[in-house]
Amino acid sequence: MSALLIKNKVQGLMFPLVGLMVFLFFWGLVAKQVTTSLGSLPGPVATAQQFMGLVHEHEAEQVKRSAFYERQEKRNADKLKEDPTAKVTIRPYTGRPTFFDQIGTSLLTVATGFGIASLIAIPLGIILGLNSWLYKAINPVIQILKPVSPLAWLPLVTMVVSAVYVSDDPLVAKSFVNSAFTVTLCSLWPTLLNTTVGVASIDPDLKNVSRVLKLDPITHVRKIVLPSAVPMIFTGLRLSLGVAWMVLIAAEMLAQNPGLGKFVWDEFQNGSSQSLARIMVAVVTIGVIGFCLDRGMLLLQKWISWDKRSELR
Repeated sequence: MSALLIKNKVQGLMFPLVGLMVFLFFWGLVAKQVTTSLGSLPGPVATAQQFMGLVHEHEAEQVKRSAFYERQEKRNADKLKEDPTAKVTIRPYTGRPTFFDQIGTSLLTVATGFGIASLIAIPLGIILGLNSWLYKAINPVIQILKPVSPLAWLPLVTMVVSAVYVSDDPLVAKSFVNSAFTVTLCSLWPTLLNTTVGVASIDPDLKNVSRVLKLDPITHVRKIVLPSAVPMIFTGLRLSLGVAWMVLIAAEMLAQNPGLGKFVWDEFQNGSSQSLARIMVAVVTIGVIGFCLDRGMLLLQKWISWDKRSELR
């Protein structure tokens, strides 16, 4: 490994670390000056301590969960021992979801909503990019729907889901469906527009090659369109994923659906001496997860795309 490469790697680690340390210093400095109805704004140390408290709560809840199922299994074993034909059941654990359970719920919801949005936006973007007249016809509708807030979509989604999704034994909870479809409606537009622009901006020489080779439409899209439009598609996906994560937290908070948004709202309503620090933990966690999602999408782009410069952006 050359000295220049080592120097670049050290600088690549050092500068972000210095920036993070400066941020933590000013956070701790400002936090001491801000007093709220719940006490002083928690600094980095108080937030870290509260995070460890949430870890311990999660571990204690996991112990309770395990003991709950062990008791049922023992009771059922004893029942079957007395009567081998007896009917036994396992009741689900209904304990209070922990902070980490809420994180899992939010990640599952955002993955579902973002996945549905991508399945809609990418094919539709390819179609619009290949047909300029169709794009001109649909573009006004896109521009009208694109800026609509999730706070406006959520009541409509809730009412529609309540009317359509009727079942005595639903596969998934209505709250999950409400949050996922709200995420879908708000996050598909960046991917749709970037895919359209990427497809429409293909080099004319590549189009001519396709004509000379007389490629059928499917092969043209697979061999010419997609490889050329991948950088723009992934730019849209990264933007959509960021929008999806922000929209989800707002939707969970407004509709009181399970997830990190509900955790923040519950702590705000709780108003205990620990609530402010717990909210700060949630804020930092939301930011870290959003950063990790973006980096993950960037790594996926680097792996799929021929444009290896994506690592620099």
